[in-house]
Amino acid sequence: MGFDGAVWHLRSGDEPVGEIVIDEADFPWLSGRFTPGPGFASVRDLFARELALVERVDEDVEEWEAAYDEVRRRVSLFSPDGPVAEFLLHIEGDRAWFRWSEEPFEE
Repeated sequence: MGFDGAVWHLRSGDEPVGEIVIDEADFPWLSGRFTPGPGFASVRDLFARELALVERVDEDVEEWEAAYDEVRRRVSLFSPDGPVAEFLLHIEGDRAWFRWSEEPFEE
């Protein structure tokens, strides 16, 4: 799958949360321009909290894990080919970067 220009979607249930148009691929990370959808307002604070906590994850990994678990509980990521099994996603302003897997990540 070529990544440049691909559109990935975020959903919360059936509600569109936003889309990411990929403009950079640095395996295993993809990044691109994030355009919020109608459901983003309900999860915006979750992403802001997760990003703040990941910046100091060495101090309290459990707090970051709990915040990210809430993101994963509320949001699903869809590649151009369909839903992905697992992902690690960060959103800041109009940028998003993530890694993903068709299989669940190993613990």
